[in-house]
Amino acid sequence: MSRLHAANRPLLEVESVVKEYQRRRVVDGVSFHVERGDILGFLGPNGAGKTTTIRMIMGITAPDSGTIRFSLEGRPSGDIPRPRIGYLPEERGLYKNARVIDVLLFLAGLKGMSTREAKREALNWLERLGLGAHARSKVEELSKGMAQKVQFIAAVLHRPDLIVLDEPFSGLDPANQELFKAEIRRIAEEGAAILLSSHQMNLVEETCGRIFLIHQGRRVHYGPLHEIKAAHGGHRLTLITSDPAWHPPPLPQLERVRSEGGRWHALLSPGVSPAEALRALPADAPIEEAQVSRLSLHDIFIRSTTGGYGAELGSGTAANGAAEGASSS
Repeated sequence: MSRLHAANRPLLEVESVVKEYQRRRVVDGVSFHVERGDILGFLGPNGAGKTTTIRMIMGITAPDSGTIRFSLEGRPSGDIPRPRIGYLPEERGLYKNARVIDVLLFLAGLKGMSTREAKREALNWLERLGLGAHARSKVEELSKGMAQKVQFIAAVLHRPDLIVLDEPFSGLDPANQELFKAEIRRIAEEGAAILLSSHQMNLVEETCGRIFLIHQGRRVHYGPLHEIKAAHGGHRLTLITSDPAWHPPPLPQLERVRSEGGRWHALLSPGVSPAEALRALPADAPIEEAQVSRLSLHDIFIRSTTGGYGAELGSGTAANGAAEGASSS
């Protein structure tokens, strides 16, 4: 049965939250909300304050000031509804010597599920994620990707209202990344509110509708992804040519031009439209393919947190994939 989307207030509200450690303000006046059906990408570089904020939401630590409220039935409360929250931590917390099904039943029981219901749901989830044959395997016998699937199941098995996913795609191959994205979207469509933290910007961009970017404890960007990208206004141009020796001539319409793996990448200069940039290229250029796109979330992340470009002119997949396995702050 699908959850009801009815709620006059966001399921989770974080308002002006502050947290200090040893007189250092690691979270500085952070505010955001997550609604039912929402997938909010909670992003930031290492040390930005993401993990501290998540720990406050989970009740592991308390804010020094500010408010965290939950509204499960439209009634706001400062109490943390732990049985109705699902949490996938970045660090795995599974019992290595236990069987997969026993781990899932134990964790579901802590959330208030009956053994009968938990077993039925756990077996369904294991089949859905391709682990049906491993229900009685020990956790230590699983691959990294398989263990990540089990931990994901443990986070969502009890049908929580709020789900916090910290690096959910870690250890997954591309096919299973697609599977996770589909399941996360499906769960949100059924009415859960999802807070997703990851360094894999390409996967965040493909999964999340809204973004919160934190840097040095403060909010940098917050809102719908398409609005954030539009506000940056920049475009990236990628050229694939039939002549590896050819290179674009110096053009005022292009900046930060570089070659990578037989492709040319450039940013369009401020105020230059994609059509204008393409018209400026030589008519006899041996261009087989030209691609123009908005700056990616990876580009915006680098620009917003370093003031530079880093690998933003490289292929988005390669640049984003390099972040896999990086630790959350």
